Amino acid sequence: MKENHYDTIIIGSGPAGYTAAIYTGRANLKTLVLEGIERGGQLMITSEVENYPGFPEGIQGPELMDNFRNQALRFGATLKSVLADKAELKGASPFKVTAEGTTYTADSVIIATGATARFLGIPSEATYKGKGVSACATCDGFFFRGKEVAVVGGGDSAFEEATFLTKFASKVTLLHRRDTFRASKIMVERAEKNPKIQIKPFVEVAEIYGEEKTGTVTGVKLKNTQTGAIEDFPIQGLFIAIGHEPNTKLFTGQLDLDKTGYIKTTPGRTATNIPGVFAAGDVQDATYRQAITAAGSGCQAAIEAERYLESKEH
Repeated sequence: MKENHYDTIIIGSGPAGYTAAIYTGRANLKTLVLEGIERGGQLMITSEVENYPGFPEGIQGPELMDNFRNQALRFGATLKSVLADKAELKGASPFKVTAEGTTYTADSVIIATGATARFLGIPSEATYKGKGVSACATCDGFFFRGKEVAVVGGGDSAFEEATFLTKFASKVTLLHRRDTFRASKIMVERAEKNPKIQIKPFVEVAEIYGEEKTGTVTGVKLKNTQTGAIEDFPIQGLFIAIGHEPNTKLFTGQLDLDKTGYIKTTPGRTATNIPGVFAAGDVQDATYRQAITAAGSGCQAAIEAERYLESKEH
């Protein structure tokens, strides 16, 4: 069992997990990263990243994550592309994490499992994801300068995304199944007053179409939720804003979660309700969801883990 014992186990990859591994590795902590099956997080399906500091010409999402990963390897972290399927965080130390039949133990744990954007689930969506279909206006809005786009959703995030996109797009249409919205009244009023925003109620996206070779979206087929009628609606980009799902099922009943499932951490820190267990990145951040904020919190979690271990005379 000794060979499977680590100072720190990091569950999840992406900017938070890999940054944590860089810092714990440099601190000479024996580090294991359980990357998951799809290592690298959401940036692995992001084409060009233009807002990550240090890359003035931009960088492809997968290339950025490869850089993060190689840097973690350079500082001695052990990386395994396996999915953690059980975590025992309560009770006496060490903590236990099982992945694909193997149990690993550690004196501290950093959770960086991220959050998954909810998508529509229609087949054509996968064809254009990251190539005209996006779940992050802040990340991708710039690429749609002067174009007509649509946003799917009816909550605050949908209205926020629509308003943000007016900085770039020539026209933004907000698509919603009903004519009532979960969004706050002020958000709806702000959108209604914006000349670039059109609200189109009683519709749902039935299909996305475009040029598959170039990955260019040219329109969607909209189904009227009252009559069932189908109409073609030309657009050049589609933003899905129907929420995110934090990847926290593994920790339910052990860690304190908020009402939407995100891990609660001490304000201004990454510490959870269990001493020695920390959370970084989108799994505890429902507000920013950016690569740079995830990386920053990964750094914080690593430093906190190191200090925690020092306090235990590790």
